[in-house]
Amino acid sequence: MHEPVLRRRGSVTLLALLQSLGAVLLASALPQQLPAPKVHSSDYAELERVPAKARDQPNPMAGNAAAVAAGRKLFEQHCAECHGQNGQGRKRGPNLRVPEVQTATPGALFFVLSNGVVRRGMPDWSKLPTPERWQIVSFLKSLRE
Repeated sequence: MHEPVLRRRGSVTLLALLQSLGAVLLASALPQQLPAPKVHSSDYAELERVPAKARDQPNPMAGNAAAVAAGRKLFEQHCAECHGQNGQGRKRGPNLRVPEVQTATPGALFFVLSNGVVRRGMPDWSKLPTPERWQIVSFLKSLRE
């Protein structure tokens, strides 16, 4: 029996080239994980500044699955550019799946959504009809870390 002979071209063998190609193909087939943006407590400080009257306001759409679905669509249209498709955060907008947001009252979320955080680059969404803002709040409360 004869061993296969590898022909050399410079210092790279055909076998080494095939191994490199396989590694590249394998790496490109794996899902790419982007590092999660760092969480800074200052990103969520606005939730602590919400007036008590606004904070205690209940979500009139709580428990409504249709409101969550509608809120997801609105979120994708108005919020995902900064906060990521699933609220996981991006460079411009913080993660909305963190405990600071998930434990915030619906009224606090509604207040921040309605008034924005202009100094941090978040516009106010008060021009969205009130029901649509509550739908976004319903979607936000459905997210989990």
